[in-house]
Amino acid sequence: MTKRPSITTLAVYTTIYPGVEQYLADWYRSVQEQTDTDYALWIGLDAVTVDSAVQAMGGEPMAVTWVSADPGETPAQVRQRALIRLVDTCDGVVLVDSDDILHPARVASARKFLGTSDLVGCALRLVDRQGADLHTLFALPPQTRAEDILPRNNVFGFSNSAYRSDVLRRCLPIPPDVALVDWYLATRAWLSGAKLAFDGEVRMDYRQHGANMARVMPPFTAQQVVSDCELVRHHFRVVRTHFPEGAIDVLSAEVEQAASDVEAFYRNVVVHPSRLHQYVQLLNNMELVPVWWSCIAHPSLKHLWIEQRNNR
Repeated sequence: MTKRPSITTLAVYTTIYPGVEQYLADWYRSVQEQTDTDYALWIGLDAVTVDSAVQAMGGEPMAVTWVSADPGETPAQVRQRALIRLVDTCDGVVLVDSDDILHPARVASARKFLGTSDLVGCALRLVDRQGADLHTLFALPPQTRAEDILPRNNVFGFSNSAYRSDVLRRCLPIPPDVALVDWYLATRAWLSGAKLAFDGEVRMDYRQHGANMARVMPPFTAQQVVSDCELVRHHFRVVRTHFPEGAIDVLSAEVEQAASDVEAFYRNVVVHPSRLHQYVQLLNNMELVPVWWSCIAHPSLKHLWIEQRNNR
């Protein structure tokens, strides 16, 4: 296992945006309870003021570097604004969502894994709006490596991942129109040959509520599959437009194949109500391992869209 230079300076980064205020006190309490306290806290503000964030967090916080968005900036631009500064100030960045809850060893575990890897994710425990356990884990499927998930799906979210700064720097800038920033950055790191790792221990509580962009638990609805498909199609269009310099050819080919399959799924399932209904029914009867975007063009249901495509 290749040893990377030690992570001496580490940052924890999150973004606060309208709608998460009710969860910030729990989030900030979990940040304060980390066993590894040798980190700098950075917070991006998207249409939220410092005063309102501090109030929702429960009062004056520890030292924080605030990064405020300019009016009209997209969520991708907000994150780009913060991350481009972070990669020049620290050796590693731990990414967390402000509506989730860190387990006490989250930062310590990320620091350890970044000693031998460039990008690391961790398992999540799904909880409801009130923080009650939903008895579902977000983790790698058995006998699967993180490299096996990309590029078709994602396990490196802004709630559960950490990057070495030298690798994250190579993944920037983030195009302004990127909707799935976490998947975009992870895919660029993977395309460039980054060493990936995944901590199978649960290090975060991942809150499920109406504002979640990526649903991972069934039942899925036809409307959800349609909207998710548009996000995934856009993701692949952006990734294919912005292949990183030096991208590994065989991995680039995997991106092209995944993008082609999603387009076939769109043409042969999504725009046909009866086929879409059949797909969603079968999807909801499967025992799915919850990884992000697995509801789109699921390989186990490939016959529904590949056969239709071949018969055109």
